[in-house]
Amino acid sequence: MQISYNDIPVPSDGQAIEYSNGKYTVPDHPIVPFIEGDGTGRDIWRASQRVFDAAVEKAYGGKRSVKWFEVLAGEKSYRKTQNWLPDDTVKATVDFRVSIKGPLTTPVGGGIRSLNVALRQLMDLYQCVRPVKYYSGVPSPVKHPEQLDVVIFRENTEDIYAGIEFREGTPEAAKFIAFVNDEMLKGTKKKVRLDSGVGVKPISITGSKRLVRAAIQYAIDHKRKTVTLVHKGNIQKFTEGAFREWGYEVATQEFREHTVTERESWILGNLEQNPKLTPEENAALVEPGIEFAAKEFGESIVQEVRDVVASIGATHGNGQWKNKILINDRIADSIFQQIIIRPSDYSVLATTNLNGDYISDAAAAQVGGLGIAPGANIGDGYAVFEATHGTAPKYADKDVINPGSVILSGVMLFDFLGWNEAARLIESSMEKTIQQKFVTYDFERQMQGATKAKTSEFANRMIENMG
Repeated sequence: MQISYNDIPVPSDGQAIEYSNGKYTVPDHPIVPFIEGDGTGRDIWRASQRVFDAAVEKAYGGKRSVKWFEVLAGEKSYRKTQNWLPDDTVKATVDFRVSIKGPLTTPVGGGIRSLNVALRQLMDLYQCVRPVKYYSGVPSPVKHPEQLDVVIFRENTEDIYAGIEFREGTPEAAKFIAFVNDEMLKGTKKKVRLDSGVGVKPISITGSKRLVRAAIQYAIDHKRKTVTLVHKGNIQKFTEGAFREWGYEVATQEFREHTVTERESWILGNLEQNPKLTPEENAALVEPGIEFAAKEFGESIVQEVRDVVASIGATHGNGQWKNKILINDRIADSIFQQIIIRPSDYSVLATTNLNGDYISDAAAAQVGGLGIAPGANIGDGYAVFEATHGTAPKYADKDVINPGSVILSGVMLFDFLGWNEAARLIESSMEKTIQQKFVTYDFERQMQGATKAKTSEFANRMIENMG
């Protein structure tokens, strides 16, 4: 542990959060590094920190406090150190384990592809966790936004974000395409066009299983009813499809007592309605039209029915499965429709990286947009909470931007630390402030009779509403 990072001294009156055997030990005065962020991040962080400190003071009467410690990244860091992401910043986030950040600019024309991606990969923050829920009073484009309450677990280290790409026209691209065409696709009708840019999409057993494992454990800990595996396995069978298969393996092999798959629920539910069903009759209910399928397929479904009854009939049958976490899967494109027309059917989504990127933003749009969408990047022993929106540089230092994303990311941080009282204070005061129609311009222009507040004024009102 250093006494300073980037020449900024560590707070002397705080202690580091510790992690051992899968559990965090949180002192009463933890040192929490923060990156204020670029552009509007400066206004947002100033407002958010005041809200955080007020909530902790109100909740614990001085017995607890956060010792905030600034670390450098992005434009501010580059101006001071000529480095977008100094080694000291990464070391501080590792040493102190739990940190929070505002939005960061991605350098244009060179340097790191994305500072956000770099932090995730350097610390192996394999879970991107995005809770999406509605706060009363927030303007929404859908009729019943309150029905959407999901937590999205997005795999955070692989897929196309692994950054394996070759530009069209380069020797590397030509070499890669030649290998694929002449070796891997030899003897087939498939060919990659010679004028293509190409990328590699790795989806591993390790990355997939640990992400799904975290999603299911979250569902158990927070009494969530379903975990949905989101994939495009109907097209990409050995990457997206494999994610689905590995996800079901985690559910049925590692969390058997807590879970039931959707197909298992059909089989057990059919038997519950008619205990005299033969395996063949049950199979026909699970797969309508089975009599027209190949004989081998029909036999495999009958065997599936027998296996389910034999393996979990005693522990999950007779309605017991209804108290288990339902594990199902949905094709990535269909989930966009599902969360609009059947939002209450979904609770936890486990997704590959790109699919999770899309769906988390689309879900956030139903409950107020990215301006109040929190997020966290979590690994084994490390967590970085963050705003999910961009830097909006044209609004920088104008004190007008909604600070909700960072504030609610702070709520996630406090829940993560076990400081639930402070977290609930922040949530309730934000909801009360929005219900009072005292909001920043992004909400004010959508709400009749609202008062347009500055970023700092919104924070002031939140603090007043803590009582």
